[in-house]
Amino acid sequence: MDPDSGFEEFYRNSRQRVVTVLYALGGDRNEAQDAAQEAYARAWQRWSQVGTYDDPEAWVRTVGHRLLVNRWRKVRNSVVAYRRHGPPPPVRPPSENTVALVTALRQLSADQRQAIVLYHLADLSVAEIAAQIGVPSGTVKARLARGRKALAALLDVNFPEEVRNA
Repeated sequence: MDPDSGFEEFYRNSRQRVVTVLYALGGDRNEAQDAAQEAYARAWQRWSQVGTYDDPEAWVRTVGHRLLVNRWRKVRNSVVAYRRHGPPPPVRPPSENTVALVTALRQLSADQRQAIVLYHLADLSVAEIAAQIGVPSGTVKARLARGRKALAALLDVNFPEEVRNA
């Protein structure tokens, strides 16, 4: 076999048999195709060695079967964990305050929203925000001030005098 075309020829001549065998072993055509694809990818990565084997197709079938077995184990383990722990607790809907805040944030400019979120939700400092988004610290401070003022109006919040002048 020519090293350049050897794998392509091997793949063309064996892919249908390998998928058929894996399908018969696993009972799921999609899983068999996925396992075969992964097995052929691994064979291609090691073709200089796998191509010298007496039966490279057997190697691909074995790898594909092992991949199927690993997938079955993962499914089985998840079923066992589900039985042991039960379903995850239900996720509660967002509060009215959360919905109002997200709605108000969407109405800010992208720059103001980014500054507000990074400062108040990600707990980054003004200097960290400036470095991350590539603007001067003064620009971040201005965006924060304008964003807070716009949010206060959108949320109809009255801040104390010292906060309004900050």
